[in-house]
Amino acid sequence: MEALGFPSLNTHTISCSSFLKRTPTKLPYQTNHLSTSRPRTPLYRTHQIRRSATRMQADNEDFELKQMRDMAAAKKRWDALIRDGKVKSLTPREAGYAIQLSNKTLLDVRPSTEHKKAWVKGSTWIPIFDVGDELDAGTLSRKIMSFTMGGWWSGVPTLSYNNQFLSKVDEKFPKETDLIIACQKGLRSIAACEVLYNAGYRNLFWVQGGLEAAEEEDLVREGPQPFKFAGIGGVSEFLGWTDQQRAAAAKEGWGYRFMFSARLVGIFLIADALFLGGQQLVHYLQDIRSH
Repeated sequence: MEALGFPSLNTHTISCSSFLKRTPTKLPYQTNHLSTSRPRTPLYRTHQIRRSATRMQADNEDFELKQMRDMAAAKKRWDALIRDGKVKSLTPREAGYAIQLSNKTLLDVRPSTEHKKAWVKGSTWIPIFDVGDELDAGTLSRKIMSFTMGGWWSGVPTLSYNNQFLSKVDEKFPKETDLIIACQKGLRSIAACEVLYNAGYRNLFWVQGGLEAAEEEDLVREGPQPFKFAGIGGVSEFLGWTDQQRAAAAKEGWGYRFMFSARLVGIFLIADALFLGGQQLVHYLQDIRSH
C-alpha cells in the first residue's frame, strides 16, 4: 500500500499506549493504610472496560478519517492518470474486442476469492490485494473487526497488499507490453495501473467499472458463476439480497426468487427449532435439579 500512498495494511495495529494505566504518585505524608490499594470491584472493572472501549473507538475513528483522506488523495492521482492519457479507459465490451482482435493481454488483479468464481479466458491472474493468511495479533484484530462490521453479511474478506505484485508482473511482461488491467469494480485495477505506470509500464488500459459491469457477451468467461456474482458473498448472497441477485431475479422470474425465499423460510424454521430445543433443555435440567 505504500506505493499507492496508503498506510500498509499489514502494519495496521491499534496503539496500546492508551490502555496503559498510570500509577499515581505516592505522597510523602500518606500512611500505610491509606496507600494500600483498594480491591477492584466489578463496578471499577466495568468502568475501566468502558474507558478502554471508548479510547479504542476513538483510535478507530482517527484511522478511518486518515483512510478517507488517503483515498481522496489517491482518487485525484487516478483521475489525473486518465485525464492526462497516461492510462487509457476501456469499457468491458471494448476490452473484449481488444483481446479478440489485437491479442492484448488482460491482467486480472482481483483477490483469489473473486477470481475462483469467474475469470476471462486466457487472462493472467496476479492479485494486487489478496486474502492474508497471517495469524499475528494485528491481522487477527482486523479480521475480527471486519467480520463484525459487516463482513458476515457481505462476505468481503480482509485483504492485504501483495508485496510480490510488481515483481511477478515484471517477470511475466516486458515494459512495452499492452496490458488491460481489470478487477471486480474498477478500484483496485486503477490502483494497479498507478503502480505499474510508476514502474515504467506505458501501454496500460483500465477496464472502467470492472468485470462486474460486463455483460455475458462482452468477454469470454470461464468459471462457475457470472462475472456479476464474483464479488458477492456472505449471508446476503445466501439469501439472494444483493443488488446483482435482485437484477437476475427480475430477469429469471419467480423460480429464481422461490429458491431464495425457501432458504429464508428454512433459516426461520431452524432458528425456531433451536429456540424450542433450548427451552426443553432448560426444563429438563431444572427437573433433574429438583429431584
